[in-house]
Amino acid sequence: MKEKYVTITGFRAYQGLFPFKIGFLVRCEKEPDNPYDGEAIRCTMPMIGTVGYIANSTGTVAGGTMSAGRIYDKSDRKFYVRVLFTTSTKIICRVEDGEPSELKKEILSQFEDDWDDDTAADEEKTE
Repeated sequence: MKEKYVTITGFRAYQGLFPFKIGFLVRCEKEPDNPYDGEAIRCTMPMIGTVGYIANSTGTVAGGTMSAGRIYDKSDRKFYVRVLFTTSTKIICRVEDGEPSELKKEILSQFEDDWDDDTAADEEKTE
């Protein structure tokens, strides 16, 4: 299957570039009731919420990527994209074809911390 690429834009109105680490997954969901764009696709991340939208105008779609309008009918209501590149104005992502349940597990694991909250272990280190 031919790979599909999209541009995420509008992220400056939310969390900026902060959540977009190379290789991270982003969940995309069609937003048919969006009053500004009937083909809007919202991009979200766990514990953060909305982080941007799939670009849908000639001024925001990066060359070589598909607009929200072009991918709208070619995707499920919810799908995942993987961050490949970031610029100051655009996030370039690849649409992932994996099993949704596995992709969901992966996106949730991106936000797990490796902190040791065991206070007994912390007390031993300070003695």
